[in-house]
Amino acid sequence: MDVKSLMPWNRSKNLAAERPMDDGSPFLALHREMNRLFDDFFHGADLPTSRFGWGGGWPKMEVEDKADGVKVSVELPGMEEKEVDVTLRDGVLTVRGEKKSEAGSPSHTERWYGQFQRSVQLGSDIDPDKVSASLKNGLLTVTVEKKPESDRTEKRIPIN
Repeated sequence: MDVKSLMPWNRSKNLAAERPMDDGSPFLALHREMNRLFDDFFHGADLPTSRFGWGGGWPKMEVEDKADGVKVSVELPGMEEKEVDVTLRDGVLTVRGEKKSEAGSPSHTERWYGQFQRSVQLGSDIDPDKVSASLKNGLLTVTVEKKPESDRTEKRIPIN
């Protein structure tokens, strides 16, 4: 048996053009599904990191660094205050919770359910005593004030 006859193309003639791709072959269907699976799995894996952490993930975050403080907005559609936990420790803001399914077992869904956790480094110049959070219309807004300029001074350490 000639191995070249098993290939869907040949240098001398284009067999792929003669044969339609949707010929009902289970191997082609499996091939397409595997490609889709890997595309879905690695979607966004090559996003660059930013100053505030990873560039992707769920829930989506927006960090606004101002002169007087940092404002973090997190999209949490359909969630309530009791389902979300917000903590600030050593300059790292962490939002965690669980989104539960409202339906029993849908036949098709594109919605995401389950536990989540996102952390973002806010820096050492924030004041952990002056933090506030609110959740309105599915948007969690966390505002952290920065320490006064006098408390943020840099100390030069001599080397002996």
